[in-house]
Amino acid sequence: MSSEEFYEVRWHGRGGQGVVTSSELLALAALREGKFVYHAPEFGPERRGAPVKAYTRISREPIELHSGIYEPSAVVVIDPSLQNDPSIASGLRKGGLIVVNAKSPGDVLLRSAQEKGAEVWYVDAYSIAMEVFGRPFYNTPMLGAFVRASNVVSLESVVSVAMERFSKDSKLAQLNVLAIRRAYDEVKKYE
Repeated sequence: MSSEEFYEVRWHGRGGQGVVTSSELLALAALREGKFVYHAPEFGPERRGAPVKAYTRISREPIELHSGIYEPSAVVVIDPSLQNDPSIASGLRKGGLIVVNAKSPGDVLLRSAQEKGAEVWYVDAYSIAMEVFGRPFYNTPMLGAFVRASNVVSLESVVSVAMERFSKDSKLAQLNVLAIRRAYDEVKKYE
């Protein structure tokens, strides 16, 4: 984790894609490492497919700020159809991080990243999800990709909280861990 007061992550996706779960798992992993956390979802119309955001704030000190994240350290784009929305990088801190679910990052996203001096990392979370789950569950692969790109928490902490979160179904827990690890290994930095 950097020396910033907070490391703030804004997650973007659509209802039903596990955006809130990814944010929660990241918060739990940071908590496990002795860090202080704040996690909150933001919903528009509550329906499957509607745009959804979630926020994760991580700090070495107690957090008293309980609001949305408007100047994130990192942005994670879980839904690949959102990567060319110019508002995705809105407020991103200079030198920030964007992690996107894509075979290759789109032009709009790359321009936004360049303007912000941001790093862009990308992973084909769709293919990983289809191979691992047989369904487009992008959230845990994107969490694995984010952990590799940011190094804000350890992979071991994320795997541990994912095993606990999905413990009622050991096969589902194992599949989520596999998806996290695959994306962690396969995510690439855009050069």
